[in-house]
Amino acid sequence: MTGLATAKRIVVKVGSALLVGPQGADRAWLAAFCADVARMRARGQQVLIVSSGAGALGRRRLSLPKRALTLPEKQAAAAAGQSALMRAWEEALEPFGIHAAQILLTRDDTEVRRRWLNARATMETLLALGVAPVVNENDTVVTEEIRYGDNDRLAARVAQMIGADVLVLLSDVDGLYTADPRHDPSAEHLARVTRLTPEIEAMAGGANAGAGVGTGGMATKLAAARIAAAAGCTTVITLGSRPAPLQAVEDGERATVIEASTTPAAAYKSWIAGSLAPAGALVVDEGAAAAVRRGKSLLAAGVRHTEGRFDKGDAVVIRDEAGHEIARGLVRYEAEDAQKICGLKSAAIEPVLGYTSGPLVHADDLALAAHARAQA
Repeated sequence: MTGLATAKRIVVKVGSALLVGPQGADRAWLAAFCADVARMRARGQQVLIVSSGAGALGRRRLSLPKRALTLPEKQAAAAAGQSALMRAWEEALEPFGIHAAQILLTRDDTEVRRRWLNARATMETLLALGVAPVVNENDTVVTEEIRYGDNDRLAARVAQMIGADVLVLLSDVDGLYTADPRHDPSAEHLARVTRLTPEIEAMAGGANAGAGVGTGGMATKLAAARIAAAAGCTTVITLGSRPAPLQAVEDGERATVIEASTTPAAAYKSWIAGSLAPAGALVVDEGAAAAVRRGKSLLAAGVRHTEGRFDKGDAVVIRDEAGHEIARGLVRYEAEDAQKICGLKSAAIEPVLGYTSGPLVHADDLALAAHARAQA
């Protein structure tokens, strides 16, 4: 079982080799794929698309030479091709009544916590509104030193960011083999991988040089699967060239499933609790402490005062007035603004600050201390 039919939230990565044909965007494949997406959305699933192809489309549009491009030429191609890429997605999704929304990310957007929170909030809102987010790396501004380099890893970071249940990596092969099946006919297909060991990773080959576009390969897909597994997300690697690759996987066509080691929620809470150094603290009253122990968001009304210098998105400790740590979480206001709204009702925040970001710490961004979990 892949979990694809029951997943609530799915990220699908579409590579350049699938999307871009000799004449530009492969509109027939896109139409069939979008029908597949519409089918899943109709049964209540949320689907986010990570799409390559801007560079390849822009290269054709600008008639750039076939030699290796310089970084400025790559960025120019991405700039010229991104509009063509989004137009292709919009036209493919429109017959199903689905609106597309462009999201361009850099590595900082998934690694700097403030920008991470902002990007996640945008994606969450778009999914709640029934829009299909189409994500790509912002190749027009990134340099070689700060870019992802392939959209497999970007897709894994996006899956981590939004707490996806399943990450689907559409490939030019139908999963992981013990060797490259294009060169070794005796290679055996692996239907399920419970843990990514060095032996498993050694089976990965290189990029699909024969396609002429794209930068990924099985090695990058396994690197992405490792990121996803740690975030509680199952990865499915399957053949993308089929007209309805998601339906094909559900129907039992060949794929490789790489299992997650935990759930998305548990992985996220663990990350907050143990992987981030707190930048400050919020001291709360008895009522707020009790609410947090019950898994509720921390509202400004229950906060007595703040400690330390923290920015939006930083980790903070939440303590009661006796000094006991109750939880840790990601704060949604910088320290100066957080101090200004201590004790205020939610409706009073915007008149004071000129904006509101909701609770000081949302329940989704809270991880209870061990003794607080026992008291809950």
